[in-house]
Amino acid sequence: MRRLPWPGRLAAVASLGDEKRRQLFDVVSSSGGAVGRDEAALAVDLPRSTASFHLDRLVKDGLLAVEFHKPAGKAGPGSGRPAKMYRTAESEVGAFVPDRNYDLAGELLAAAIESASAGTTPVREALLATSREAGRAAAEGNGTLETFLAAEGYQPEPDGSGGLTLVNCPFHRLAAKYPETVCTMNGAFLRGAASGCGDSEERVHGNSTPGQCCARITPPVPGDSVPGDPGADDLSQPPAGTARS
Repeated sequence: MRRLPWPGRLAAVASLGDEKRRQLFDVVSSSGGAVGRDEAALAVDLPRSTASFHLDRLVKDGLLAVEFHKPAGKAGPGSGRPAKMYRTAESEVGAFVPDRNYDLAGELLAAAIESASAGTTPVREALLATSREAGRAAAEGNGTLETFLAAEGYQPEPDGSGGLTLVNCPFHRLAAKYPETVCTMNGAFLRGAASGCGDSEERVHGNSTPGQCCARITPPVPGDSVPGDPGADDLSQPPAGTARS
């Protein structure tokens, strides 16, 4: 499941800055099931209309979900309209400033370890294959490579020559401690993303500029290898010039 856009994640977290809204969220999240407006309003000593407003705001921000239930013990004609109930949303919402995506790094690393443990593939090769496929699957059908990179938090900016500078590293803290593993994983993910967008994987190159992502996107070059061509670089190697950020 794709994350909410960064502004949406910030708004969702900020939504809990309201004390009453946070109390309502706690009531719902600590309940064993869905909670109705009357029950929630009573629990935090709010008028029903005020509680309803805050609960619906939490739904809008992606923190709660809505479901409808008939009153207990009642069914069929004449039993009344289903009541609006609230429960904790299944998807998690988190926000870093600047934007980071450590969840993705954890998923890629865990998937690679499981893949390597299930066979004889070395962990590094499994990480490259897993990361490339994850990038391809995530980017497929999501517009241009630049659009995808912006949604994933890389903050792509035109470099003036037709390429893109990736101003932000979504894995910054991990890349600083484990550059060999994380930058290689990132390069494979970006190559897969380029493939998923119908672009050339050859556009993903290393970047050694401090404070930026360890990769950059070079301008399209006529005759570049297209995704899947035998001439494409071997993904078992990190992008040339990968930064040790």
